[in-house]
Amino acid sequence: MRRSGGIDGGAVTGRRRVAVATALVSALISAGAVVLAAPVAHADPRPPQPSATGTPAASSPRLEEVHKEVEALYRKAEAATDAYNAAGEQLRLQEKSVADLNRQVDAARQRMERLRKETGALARAQYRSGGLTPQAQLFFSASPDTFLNGVALARKGEQATRGLLAQVEAVRAELEGYAKAADERRRALEGERAKKEAAKKEVEARLEEAKKLESRLEEKERERLRQLEEERARQAQAKWLGTDGKGLAGRGAAATGDGKRAVDFATAQIGKNYVWGAEGPDTYDCSGLTLKAWAAAGRAIPRTSQEQWRQLPKVDVKDMRAGDLVIYFGDASHVGMYVGDGTIVHAPRPGRQVTLAGAGTMPILGVVRPG
Repeated sequence: MRRSGGIDGGAVTGRRRVAVATALVSALISAGAVVLAAPVAHADPRPPQPSATGTPAASSPRLEEVHKEVEALYRKAEAATDAYNAAGEQLRLQEKSVADLNRQVDAARQRMERLRKETGALARAQYRSGGLTPQAQLFFSASPDTFLNGVALARKGEQATRGLLAQVEAVRAELEGYAKAADERRRALEGERAKKEAAKKEVEARLEEAKKLESRLEEKERERLRQLEEERARQAQAKWLGTDGKGLAGRGAAATGDGKRAVDFATAQIGKNYVWGAEGPDTYDCSGLTLKAWAAAGRAIPRTSQEQWRQLPKVDVKDMRAGDLVIYFGDASHVGMYVGDGTIVHAPRPGRQVTLAGAGTMPILGVVRPG
């Protein structure tokens, strides 16, 4: 019985040892599985570095979004700048109109003063004659001849008096018209000043938004944003040269004498800062640069890119030559000067300087030719 029980007891003990060992192995395996399954903690991956060509290897969705927002803000600022410039131009025209009106008013007042003196002299003469009209005085003529001569003189005097009174009334009506015109022009001046101030606030607000947005970026991100802008510009230029701008690259800067002078002036400003509303000589906005360049060539053109597009003769893109103005975006809010070889010189935006760029780096609305 002990033998049999020993064997049974040993078997039980063995089975228990096996069970314990099995449980231990299972536990170790389970523990190992947990360890292997646990994620390994790594530092955040570094942002994509520029490739050997100097362009971003990849751009994050965040940077793409910032790029779009910044571009949109600068576009809105530029549109507001055009509105500011337009209001300023209208304000100058209204001020000139008011100055012209003031000169006309002064001349009319001088005429009125002269007429008042003449009518006063006429009244005094009548008073000295006892208050009788020339016609009444004729009845006291000494002879028929005197009477007849007096009738002729009286008629001339009457005509002169009527003419004098008619002039007085005409000048009085003229002065009343000037007073009405002055009131209208005063209201127009106030309206243009209000438009200019509103546009100024709009520009400043958009630029401040863009500045804040860019300031949130780290130094590396700002550099990547700059590279992203350059890469987008290169892609747009390459696409344009293959379509609308085909054949323009490599073509010489053929220009008229005036066009060459305009190009020489504009390219001499390269490196000067963009300042909205500026017309030189130290800073420019986009249309301020083209305005002064063509003024240097002896031609007056409208102040704003929108008016340049509206008023100047249009030419086909494939026919443009150096000195022509390339108008950009659907609202004609940006302009550059074509210098040949598929290139423009322009004042891009705040924070940038007058520079050369591909003519196709922005959406082209059309081309106009001041010359």
